[in-house]
Amino acid sequence: MDLSPNEKRLLIVLERVKSADPATLAAEMGVTQEAVIQYAHLLADRGLCTVDREVTTTYTLTEEGKQYARDGLPERQLLGSFGEKIPVQDLTRHPLARIGIGQMKRKGWVVVRGGIVEKTGNDAPGEDELALRDLSRGGPGLTELRRRNLVVEGQETRYRIAITPEGLECARRGLDMSEEVGSLTRDQIISGSWKEVKLRKYSLKAPPRKVYPGKIHPYQRVIGEMREILLCMGFTEIYGGIVQSAFWNFDALFQPQDHPAREMQDTFYLRETMPLPECYGRVRDMHLHGGDTSSTGWGGRWSREKAEQCVLRTHTTSLSIQHLAAHPKPPVKAFCINRVYRREAIDPTHLPEFEQLEGIVMDKGVTFRHLLGFLKEFYHRMGFPGVRFRPGYFPYTEPSVEPEVYVPSLGWVEMGGAGIFRQEVTAPFGITHPVLAWGLGVSRIAMLRLGLSDLRLLYKSDIGWVRETPSWLVGLDTRRGGE
Repeated sequence: MDLSPNEKRLLIVLERVKSADPATLAAEMGVTQEAVIQYAHLLADRGLCTVDREVTTTYTLTEEGKQYARDGLPERQLLGSFGEKIPVQDLTRHPLARIGIGQMKRKGWVVVRGGIVEKTGNDAPGEDELALRDLSRGGPGLTELRRRNLVVEGQETRYRIAITPEGLECARRGLDMSEEVGSLTRDQIISGSWKEVKLRKYSLKAPPRKVYPGKIHPYQRVIGEMREILLCMGFTEIYGGIVQSAFWNFDALFQPQDHPAREMQDTFYLRETMPLPECYGRVRDMHLHGGDTSSTGWGGRWSREKAEQCVLRTHTTSLSIQHLAAHPKPPVKAFCINRVYRREAIDPTHLPEFEQLEGIVMDKGVTFRHLLGFLKEFYHRMGFPGVRFRPGYFPYTEPSVEPEVYVPSLGWVEMGGAGIFRQEVTAPFGITHPVLAWGLGVSRIAMLRLGLSDLRLLYKSDIGWVRETPSWLVGLDTRRGGE
């Protein structure tokens, strides 16, 4: 048989002692008991030895249990602290009264009449006291001690390793104890001395040990893939703060100040305020009467104080409009992948914070068809061949669409919103060319790519899931379902 050197060493020792525990064998071989058990299991798989495993339950006194074993249970100590009777008020001054009085009454050692505690004389040692003196008694007394956390239960595992007749025969035939080499060095390969060494044999059928190298979190890999696709498509990445003024988050996007999305149930408001930019007057006029455009605006009132309020950004579109305000001349082709915040109840498909992908294209002559083409190309590169669009509504784009991708197991799945910025959004900043814009759900794309049904797993530090998730994920399907 092709035995490893350690298996051979153990077999030689077993030939002499026939049967022993791991500690004895470990001392003979100069290794740990754990190593002996490992070698023994390998020999047992070949039928050369047996490994008997016996698990016994052990009971050990806690620190409190040791104290009571020495001084007596609280109720026994309390019973011995007074004569035949004592007022309850006096007995409660004893440090063990809180535990002891109830136990004495439960065991029938005392009765309480008219505020006086009287002994009954029935105070023979119970099963719990007998078990406290000798844990090996077991029975209901030990159960009671465990209930009172005076004893902890443990398990002790004992092994007995014995050589089999086949093992004896193998050892008596003689074992080659010459040194085997498991790996070759550079010098051995260069000099050719590897030809003279004895190489250890390996079984190609044995599964290799799993290796878990360091790698990027699966969700961050998907985000990185999106970023790389957009950069390759010629976009520039933009960044911005988490805290935004309501002016940039809502007003600049022609979202009326009485819009439901501004209410506390959807938005995280902060105590701080931010000064308004110089262009705020043109945005205000656009809301009130449409400014210098053909729009009639929203009418009503417009509050500067409400526009100055600070919020945790509810979408990354607030960054897009600021970028456009700073770059009103074409061409502009930018995107942002960042976290946004909304007051959502946490469940498998909703979180109060999540990532959003925002994109804008502004240039001469761009049209709605260009918008659909950008989105279709992006989703194709993300591994979703089936893409379609249906009409949608958003306060700051017209026309608007909602892109959907086809997933064989789910059907058509809505992925976000897109459209062309309305004149009411672009005119206050001197933008005279069309602006294509979209906001896509990053986490939804990631869930589909990673095959998840619970959004929360994307944000958990589940090392098992991270290890088992492949480092490279191909597209979901090659079919253009529904096209």
